[in-house]
Amino acid sequence: MALKTAGSVVTVLDPRGQPTNVIEPLPMAPRLDSLEGKTIHLIDIGFGGGWEFLEEVVAWFERNMPSVKTVLKHKTGIMFMDEPQMWEDARRDAHAVIFGVGG
Repeated sequence: MALKTAGSVVTVLDPRGQPTNVIEPLPMAPRLDSLEGKTIHLIDIGFGGGWEFLEEVVAWFERNMPSVKTVLKHKTGIMFMDEPQMWEDARRDAHAVIFGVGG
């Protein structure tokens, strides 16, 4: 919808739009009983401040839970695109993932 007032044009988008494709929800992974001795992948998607935040998370684990192995990674593609190989690597090599954004 476009609205004209005093020579200016304002475009308003309707936030009630419907998705154009069907998305099948997936269940969340079961909660781990403990993180002791586990490997966690911390994945930065490239949003401003995300890498620095995840570095702080790694430092927290080093100080407070040294038996937890952390692997800090950059998502190689752009933040909005799926990266199947990244998820496959996480399934194979990690017990948990922290998928991080910054701000």
